[in-house]
Amino acid sequence: MTGASALYRLLGDDARLRLLRVLARDHFNVTELTGILGLAQSGVSRHLGLLKDAGLVTEEREGSYTYYRLSPGLRADGNALWTLLRTQFDEAEGSAALKADEARLQEVLRVRRENFDRRAGLDTRDGRQLVPGRSWAAWSRALGFLLPSLDVADLGCGEGYLSLEAAQWAHKVVAVDRSAEVLTRARALATRRHIRNVTWKRGELERVPIDDDCMDVALLSQALHHAGDPARAVAEAVRILREGGRVLVLDLRSHEESWVRDALGDRWQGFGDEQLQALLTGAGLTDVRVRVGARNQGDPFVVLLACGTKPRRRKART
Repeated sequence: MTGASALYRLLGDDARLRLLRVLARDHFNVTELTGILGLAQSGVSRHLGLLKDAGLVTEEREGSYTYYRLSPGLRADGNALWTLLRTQFDEAEGSAALKADEARLQEVLRVRRENFDRRAGLDTRDGRQLVPGRSWAAWSRALGFLLPSLDVADLGCGEGYLSLEAAQWAHKVVAVDRSAEVLTRARALATRRHIRNVTWKRGELERVPIDDDCMDVALLSQALHHAGDPARAVAEAVRILREGGRVLVLDLRSHEESWVRDALGDRWQGFGDEQLQALLTGAGLTDVRVRVGARNQGDPFVVLLACGTKPRRRKART
């Protein structure tokens, strides 16, 4: 009875139940679990330690990472505790908290699939072919060899990962963000990578600190849904372009995940395809195209790509 009492007290915590539900989906490391649950890393580590001591969770090393998964004994056929937990998870599936967990879980899995620093190719545990050196990141960099030397503005650059990728093929990059803190981290990353053709500037999307008609490409990557006035932000991107320059937008399609407003500071829950098209054409861009850039089954976030060209001014007749 003492053991049962301790176990029930352990499972009386909402965070630990959410943790078990997530681990029922796959194995994760502490950093991934922190992102999924939206909890402090110290709290996640403490909960994992308690669940491990109770025999409900196991840990294993994979390269330089430690991953956690449900104990095989817990999920064994006929385990009454797992039957009870699974029933509770199923009944709570539609709750706002679990929907948010699921959305973040899908994003972590997407990032894991695209993390080429950890895995050069696909493993064979699910039957797929192992191809050493396979990397979409490498292909994206290779395509940069085909581009001319351009002046690029990365608007809403965040910590500068896209800015630094563009710097490998661009003549120069001007990266703009409203946060002094993230710009400090971006500058440090550029220094570590010995990249010197990026200029970092603090500013708002609706008032970009770049002169008129001086850039070839303006990037808005996952930035537009943070803008207070998206139409103004696109207009600013157009303003800084030379004639024939292009605006490239990567953003989320309209979704129902309202938790992103509080958790991530999103001002807009994505944009509809026609809405995104109207934003670009309304700013004076021509040859506007909008298409799906990424979509995964079960993931509530669909990525849209949109591109438009700044028209050339007609020469006055003499």
